[in-house]
Amino acid sequence: MRNKMHAIELEKAYNPKDFEDRIYAEWVEKGYFRPYSDKENPVHSQRKETNINYTVVIPPPNVTGVLHMGHALNNTLQDVVVRYHRMKGDNTLWIPGTDHAGIATQNVVEKALKKEGKGRNDLGREKFIERTWAVTHEHHDTIVKQQKKLGNSVDWSRERFTYDEGLSKAVRDVFVTLYERGLMYKGQYLVNWCPRCGTALADDEVDHEDTNGAMYHLWYEYADGSGKIEVATTRPETFFGDTAVAVNPEDERYTSIVGKELKLPLTGKIIKIIADSYVDKEFGTGMVKITPAHDPNDWEVGKRHNLEVVNLLNPDGTMNENVPEKYRGLKPEQARKLVIEDLQEAGLFKGEEKIVHSVGHCYRCKTVVEPYLSYQWFVKMKPLAEKALAAWKNEELVFFPRKWENTYSHWMENIRDWCVSRQIWWGHRIPAWYCDCGNTIVSREDPTKCPKCGADSTHLKQDPDVLDTWFSSWLWPFSTLGWPEETADLKKFYPTTALVTAYDIIFFWVSRMIMAGLEFTGKSPFHDIYIHGLVRDKQGRKMSKSLGNGIDPLVVIDQFGSDALKFTLSFLCAQGQDILIDNDTFKMGSRFCNKVWNASRYILGNLEGRNLIPVKDEELTELDKWIYTALDKACRDERAALESYRYNDAATAVYEFFWNNFCDWYVEATKLSFKHGDDHEKDRQVSVLLNVLEESLRLLHPFIPFVTEEIYSKLPRKELIENRKAAGEQKVLPSDTYSDLLTTAPFPEPKDERVDAKITSRFNALQDLIRSIRGLRNECGIDPAFKINVAIQIVPHSDAEVCREKVEMIQLLAGLSGVEFVNEKPASSIGAVGSGFEAFIILDDNIDKETLRKHFDKDLAKAQGDAQKIEFKLNGKFAQHAPAEVVQAERDKLEEFKRRIEKLNSYIDELK
Repeated sequence: MRNKMHAIELEKAYNPKDFEDRIYAEWVEKGYFRPYSDKENPVHSQRKETNINYTVVIPPPNVTGVLHMGHALNNTLQDVVVRYHRMKGDNTLWIPGTDHAGIATQNVVEKALKKEGKGRNDLGREKFIERTWAVTHEHHDTIVKQQKKLGNSVDWSRERFTYDEGLSKAVRDVFVTLYERGLMYKGQYLVNWCPRCGTALADDEVDHEDTNGAMYHLWYEYADGSGKIEVATTRPETFFGDTAVAVNPEDERYTSIVGKELKLPLTGKIIKIIADSYVDKEFGTGMVKITPAHDPNDWEVGKRHNLEVVNLLNPDGTMNENVPEKYRGLKPEQARKLVIEDLQEAGLFKGEEKIVHSVGHCYRCKTVVEPYLSYQWFVKMKPLAEKALAAWKNEELVFFPRKWENTYSHWMENIRDWCVSRQIWWGHRIPAWYCDCGNTIVSREDPTKCPKCGADSTHLKQDPDVLDTWFSSWLWPFSTLGWPEETADLKKFYPTTALVTAYDIIFFWVSRMIMAGLEFTGKSPFHDIYIHGLVRDKQGRKMSKSLGNGIDPLVVIDQFGSDALKFTLSFLCAQGQDILIDNDTFKMGSRFCNKVWNASRYILGNLEGRNLIPVKDEELTELDKWIYTALDKACRDERAALESYRYNDAATAVYEFFWNNFCDWYVEATKLSFKHGDDHEKDRQVSVLLNVLEESLRLLHPFIPFVTEEIYSKLPRKELIENRKAAGEQKVLPSDTYSDLLTTAPFPEPKDERVDAKITSRFNALQDLIRSIRGLRNECGIDPAFKINVAIQIVPHSDAEVCREKVEMIQLLAGLSGVEFVNEKPASSIGAVGSGFEAFIILDDNIDKETLRKHFDKDLAKAQGDAQKIEFKLNGKFAQHAPAEVVQAERDKLEEFKRRIEKLNSYIDELK
């Protein structure tokens, strides 16, 4: 004879602080986040060797930053699919890591030094880097703690850093290889320059913002004194660098003056008028000043016409020796004011007009970026981009959602060479040395002598610059696995499976990783590219420190728990859309976790004095088969959604199943078994409830891992497995699987044998009826706790016939005192129509008709008032001037109010 069960106690109140940290520590300590192929994983010996790997590399956060809500979303989405694939049985690896963030990290250290009254030159390069390492270690520890609070199921034993020894070796190997292949070169070009950071920036590190400015109109006189021309510019201080004025060769107005000479204002310098198709005939006067050293388009014109290039700026952004002495050392905006005054005095300033134009700013410090002429290292990108485009066309990589393919292809087809050198100290030093003899040496190892002249290392000077941070990040999918060494991890886990990232770094990172992977491994670094939206505030604004609208994920976790944060973000994450949130948004996730907790607590509390018994498929009731059909549908929907990265669809599927079907319908309906059933029926029912709960927890785990793990640990799992085995071969109940921890338990498998379409149709009709009665009660303002009498008219042979068999269930779930089946509408009743039925609330002596009439009168007056407002609106100018779809929406509202008024009048008539 079996021993009777004791009630299993869950704490009365759901409190994630009681268990989240404890559970995460156990997961990590026991090695559950390592791939199944690792012997250190506790279930290594229980898993069959599989060729199905699921590998994800985390987009590495900047080591000096703190995780914001964007990181929380990105990490949550990865965690969901990683946990899902781990439970599916795939050999799953999620690699964590951080980015050394060259410019950002150096800024942090320099700001600290500034408070001490020092600069980096006061320390020297070596001491400065030592100090930066110390700051890096401190910030790294903070980021790791934050990721653990989020519950990231990453393999910490494989954590990487873009500046660690292995990745540094990979970076150097790539630089040298590109140089050997003719894809890396150094030259003097116009680059984006940040005066604040003192370094070059790549094109996609410049944020363009609409800024208030002006268009200044200047007079340029002909050198022969025969007249003058008008040119317009947003930056009059740069005209000292003009080396031509251009017109369109097809502009008949200016054909006769091409080749004439002009006298540059305030200088007397002579420049020529040239013809170039770059000039837009329709814009302004059709004459454009050409300043090759300070405008990217002018730079291209200058190259075509072999124009002189005159740089006007110092590295700190001030005016240099190539401008008249009175302007030297001034910031451009200071020089601009003085230049305009001098032009006015000389009679060469026509006027200005206020405009709003796009101005580039440094993506890190937000300083205005200057076009600046300097010697830099560049990667030839077109050959790399051609391979990346071909890989996409061959479907070696797929974007989710597909719309981002257009963005990717457009950027690849219009790609420009990448400036990779940075004039800072923190980062990978460029492996190039310059000999006194003029020779340049690019080497994987530090050279001891010049191969050209034989001079020793004392005559060799290493390039002082470092590489762009993204130069190490673009190697991330394969360098983290040990490349360029042929490691076991590289062989097993590369190419990786999926990349999950936000759309704002498609160019910074995603496209470059694809190019690097193809160039250095011959394979695309990943197949699935899921691009998610950004987290914004309720007004749709990007979260930022300046706006003060950011939400700290750790504050949310402290208030609601990690599961609430994870579920809310997943539930709201629809493909191709940004997420709008405030702090209260996370109450939704918290309520759901509470529901899971309380439902589990109720079921486990009902174990007192019960026996868990084997239940065979043929012993299942129609209600049991219905919930298993619903569970199977949730399983299929969740699997299909997660396989295509439709997070909100997957979250909605499990939410609807657990909250609505399982809790609000199935668990409530099973109370009849506990109320009227004998001991065997109660034992049978609690056994099925536990089976459904256990499988439900496995469905829910990818989204709310902590609360499901805590509940799972309380289940009598061994007894459940024994019962499933004892029940013999069954098609509906879960298989006899067992795992110590839920995080590695098998994900539920859909079973065709579970699906019973007929039962589902019958129960849909039953639910429709109960919802209709509940809706009527609510419409009538009848207290849900007040028992009422209902009459039901059934269409013969419809699915609603089930209602005749489930009277007690209808009474329980709709809060009824009595149910009568009728062939016509009863006198003095209020009804609702559904599929195959009509349901009527009987207006008998139990109903306070006077109170009900007042309720309907109030609703009627409101509906009539709302309808009158819309009619007045539609009869006025609104209908003539508003867009057609807006007018139609108002007409639809009016029709809805008219139907409401008609219904309320019929209700009032019944009460007379």
